[in-house]
Amino acid sequence: MACFSRIISFSVLFLLVALACEARVLLQSSGFVQTRNTQFILNGSPFFFNGFNSYWMMNVAADPSQRSKVSDVFSQATAARLSVCRTWAFNDGGTQALQISPGVYDERVFQGLDFVISEARKNGVHLILSLSNNYKDFGGRPQYVSWARNAGAPVNSDDDFYTNEVVKGYYKNHVKRVLTRINTITRVAYKDDPTIMAWELINEPRCQVDYSGKTINGWIQEMASYVKSIDNNHLLTVGMEGFYGDSMPEKKAINPGYQVGTDFISNHLVKEIDFTTIHAYPDIWLSGKDDSSQMAFMQRWMTSHLTDSETIIKKPMVFSEFGKSSKDQGYSISARDTFLNAVYTNIYNFARSGGIGGGLVWQLMVEGMQSYDDGYDIVLSQNPSTSGIITQQSNKMIALDHV
Repeated sequence: MACFSRIISFSVLFLLVALACEARVLLQSSGFVQTRNTQFILNGSPFFFNGFNSYWMMNVAADPSQRSKVSDVFSQATAARLSVCRTWAFNDGGTQALQISPGVYDERVFQGLDFVISEARKNGVHLILSLSNNYKDFGGRPQYVSWARNAGAPVNSDDDFYTNEVVKGYYKNHVKRVLTRINTITRVAYKDDPTIMAWELINEPRCQVDYSGKTINGWIQEMASYVKSIDNNHLLTVGMEGFYGDSMPEKKAINPGYQVGTDFISNHLVKEIDFTTIHAYPDIWLSGKDDSSQMAFMQRWMTSHLTDSETIIKKPMVFSEFGKSSKDQGYSISARDTFLNAVYTNIYNFARSGGIGGGLVWQLMVEGMQSYDDGYDIVLSQNPSTSGIITQQSNKMIALDHV
């Protein structure tokens, strides 16, 4: 019996060492995600992916007792073969802020972001980290402008975020602080960590004082150059929804009836921007329209942007936000599954031509996160039909890596 126990102990030890070595080799062999023409490239080969949004990760991980929620989402995502996650690298002012005031940071919250990155690394998931928000949620543009106003800067509206020198200085300081951060767990600077696939300048930028897209374009040019001056390892994107502006007026007919101050074409032609993004929420943008009308819009939206990314912008695209809300009239899990299946089919068919890297569903959570519930949440462990559709898409996209 003692001999048998020793054999078991040695076997377990050997297994643990083997697993550790395998994980280390996996991490060491993974390079930075790059682009080549209209494709994403990883370690010299095409990189297609299925992914997800979980914006809340840093906020939850700031409390060590809640970090298991982050680990569980990554574990469930890995089981579904999801390989890219988009999440926030900001929380400005307010409750549990990362940036308490301009240049003043809460180390506890930063360590939460350290944990998110280290867990992604363990699970082989690449991250797209967004650096600010258009909206007041988690601070964003309104908080930056408020800070500047309180400091005596001549600001009138949230749109001064894009032009006021004080505000732009605050933003640049945040960029530098995040990119040069040394992870307290992995001991790797963020700017040197291939776990991070890309930086995103701002989530869903909008500008009410200039619908042409020119004001935001000037800001993108300045901030994209600044990001690349600090970190030329990682890809960079804007964070746009995809609304067209004035550079090609005929394209504005594709918009859902209005403009938001961005220009999908000119904003993504900035040379430091490496790939394009679109979001789509036809249930919000076309509320009151039936499902068939909303899906017809989705088809036009995706086709137009992919064509423009390939032929005009000549950069790869990511469909970085889409979902169906449980708050929609007539919602059912079956309706959501039908919606996701249709979107995924389009993404896969487009990916076969090489112009789109993948899609990021909004959004994954685990049980016990009602305070973050926005109607779009998906708990994979509780939704086997949805989980099956997501996993099937992952398998199809991964198979394209070898075509």
